[in-house]
Amino acid sequence: MLQVLAGYCTTRFGAKWFLAVAMTVNSLACMAIPYMAAKFQSEGVMACRVIQGLSQGFFYPSVHSLLGQWAPTSERSQLGTFVYSGAPFGTIISLPLTGLISASDWGWPMSFYLCAVIGLLWVVWWCFAGYNNPSHHPFISTEERFYIESSLGHLTHETLPTPWKGMFTSMPMWAIVIANFGQCWGYTTLLTEIPNYLHAIIGYDVKSNSLVSAAPYAAYWIISLAIGPISDFLINRRIVSTGTGRKIFNSIGVCGPALALAVLSYIPDHEDLLSVMVLVFAVGINGAVSCGYQVNHIDISPNFSGILMGITNGSSNIFSIIAPLVVQVIVIDESDKSQWRIIFLIASVMYVLSALFFNLFASGEIQEWNQPKPKEIKADKFRNFDNYMVKEKNGVNAKKIEEEKV
Repeated sequence: MLQVLAGYCTTRFGAKWFLAVAMTVNSLACMAIPYMAAKFQSEGVMACRVIQGLSQGFFYPSVHSLLGQWAPTSERSQLGTFVYSGAPFGTIISLPLTGLISASDWGWPMSFYLCAVIGLLWVVWWCFAGYNNPSHHPFISTEERFYIESSLGHLTHETLPTPWKGMFTSMPMWAIVIANFGQCWGYTTLLTEIPNYLHAIIGYDVKSNSLVSAAPYAAYWIISLAIGPISDFLINRRIVSTGTGRKIFNSIGVCGPALALAVLSYIPDHEDLLSVMVLVFAVGINGAVSCGYQVNHIDISPNFSGILMGITNGSSNIFSIIAPLVVQVIVIDESDKSQWRIIFLIASVMYVLSALFFNLFASGEIQEWNQPKPKEIKADKFRNFDNYMVKEKNGVNAKKIEEEKV
């Protein structure tokens, strides 16, 4: 529910300051962890983590709201993947770096202080450099502003009524929800349970090797960045439609890991290197979803993409809890490979079913409920760039006349 609220607030009031406050709270809670651990032991750490989790509930809806205002249609895949590639890239850097810091004379608390300071520095930079939309940016050129806003198909920045009924009766929206369900289940299995499997079955401890732990995230980062330009190229050249492109890359991103999980469950116990390579491939190819369902919110409703992200991502997080619980029920003996096989096959089926649903009902077209009805539109709509420039020029001239009068 918090992510839905975050999506509503960022859509109605703009995402800039919500994102700044959320990152500030997250960073301060991170900085407090060493003190809280020393003062209150595990309870103190858990309190900090709860605060961090609550603040992070604003991250994805805020970012999606900003992308809905700033990402031109022709560059949507590239910008979306570039923005969200920051998460795996941060993991790639932090895993080995925190290991080195913890092993040094500075000790493990310095890892938390460093991450907190980086977060706070970003907040300072964001307060000066971040803007809710092109019309609020003081230095953007008129041409660039027109290019972005006209490509999105909405030039009004009036506060629009949220079309709740339209959203919840929209099959393209539900296609994103189901795709997110399958992704959460499978991704949780990949990153939390496979390392346990490798340790219990073949005696390979991925978690103790920070470089190996970072390898799946590195593969995800590289593949997501590479696929973004390919997706935009295919769509912009009209080789495939936007909807078809989203379905293709979403299918690659979820069916690849589904196949890898099925294969992993049958790999001989002594093939530890092969098992790790399959893990890296599974997580890496999953990066293709960044050009699939993950950016599809903006395709169908750029005006309400933050709310859609809050609904879809917030509701799907329940599967990040359910998936580990299912493991606890089924895997009674961690050394029994047949029990792990059931877990991997369940995750594979979840991946495939979510992909099928997405392929059947997803769309790449802006939905009717994204726009207000004609009688509700209060802002001017510019049919072409010449009219847009005339409006801009008249506005500037009027401002000058008022200043001269004063």
